[in-house]
Amino acid sequence: MYQQQNQPFLSDEDLAYTVLCDLKRVVREYATAATEASCPDIRELFTKLTNSTLTMQGQLFQAMQQANMYNTASPALRQELDKQMKQYQQTKQKTQQFLQQKTGGQMSQSMYTPSVHQSQSNQFQQPNYQ
Repeated sequence: MYQQQNQPFLSDEDLAYTVLCDLKRVVREYATAATEASCPDIRELFTKLTNSTLTMQGQLFQAMQQANMYNTASPALRQELDKQMKQYQQTKQKTQQFLQQKTGGQMSQSMYTPSVHQSQSNQFQQPNYQ
């Protein structure tokens, strides 16, 4: 009834790109599940799944890049990166202030809410751009 063809349904490049997109989607779904989980064991499970899927996605991306299957985006302008960095830092500061206000400065240190001192000492480091 059907003729068997020697040509694959999708090229290796198309197949790899499809899997890469699916891995990105799965990472988003796992991250959402981890942030919405109220049970620490379930949260830890989804965090581990997120990390392992990110690793797999990174390995596939590297393989695709080495095989010239993935074209990277054009370089971002330093000005745009600086603007985004400033917005991130402002959002982070507002979030920390909000948390301090709502918890009365008594934020308990747990796996999910690092202490204010700890989060302030881990300031975002700017990458080295050329």
